[in-house]
Amino acid sequence: MAAVLEVEIGGPVERDVEEVDLSRLSPEERWRVEHARMHAKHRGHEAMHAEMVLILIATLVVAQLLLVQWKQRHPRSYNMVTLFQMWVVPLYFTAKLHWWRFLVIWVLFSAVTAFVTFRATRKPLVQTTPRLVYKWFLLIYKISYATGIVGYMAVMFTLFGLNLLFRIKPEDAMDFGVSLLFYGLYYGVLERDFAEMCADYMASTIGFYSASGMPTKHLSDSVCAVCGQQIFVDVNEEGIIENTYRLSCNHVFHEFCIRGWCIVGKKQTCPYCKEKVDLKRMFSNPWERPHVMYGQLLDWLRYLVAWQPVIIGLVQAINYILGLE
Repeated sequence: MAAVLEVEIGGPVERDVEEVDLSRLSPEERWRVEHARMHAKHRGHEAMHAEMVLILIATLVVAQLLLVQWKQRHPRSYNMVTLFQMWVVPLYFTAKLHWWRFLVIWVLFSAVTAFVTFRATRKPLVQTTPRLVYKWFLLIYKISYATGIVGYMAVMFTLFGLNLLFRIKPEDAMDFGVSLLFYGLYYGVLERDFAEMCADYMASTIGFYSASGMPTKHLSDSVCAVCGQQIFVDVNEEGIIENTYRLSCNHVFHEFCIRGWCIVGKKQTCPYCKEKVDLKRMFSNPWERPHVMYGQLLDWLRYLVAWQPVIIGLVQAINYILGLE
């Protein structure tokens, strides 16, 4: 068959590849023919390709500047639009590509998260709601963290050929690892954004926190500003259920609440006085510090998940208007 096509690896195609019947070829030969057709189609278009690259770079730079300005001037609307895009854009692609497994998990996650968000935005706030919110999003955070780690390890094992020890095909092992990595990162980013929104609503409702002004209530040493409940364990005592934590600003909180506020809710300031929280001091255990780095990674990936498809679509629209292919 290779003689009929007269195709050599790294060599030219001697015949007109447009006349080749792809249905009679093997996958490797079909890829060679399609690759040759692509090169024949784009031969002599170097100037046009350079123009398209310049358009892509310029669009990325301008879009980044606009997004930064939007986030600084109107953070609330920026976060809401970003959250909506992260929630909806993958749904479009999964429905289009018939990824039903992802769609089922997305529906289940959305249903529970919608219920938790509904509870967090009610006034007056039920006393058990803050704990419920942080428990749910902390659970999703830990699951996404573990899923991402397993996916990353599966990808690395495949790259080093360790999948052959278990008689697993490389393509199957890579698909498994990439899928787990995508699940972990996507739901990790999504839950942190929902958790941040819920944390703002709950803290504002309780009254010890205001995103733009002074708190509406005075905080005593026996009340946690995150959940609004009494603190029964002294900072120097070892609690049976949980401990009490004091920040550098001397405000005290339930340890579970302040950890949820900082890790899950993406807050790095005191819920009452807004003094910056020293995360290295809070997470002195070296095994807990990767959680902070993982959270920072998720914040960076938000841009890729939410805005990258929009920017690429804008670039394609500009190319289409200018007649570039």
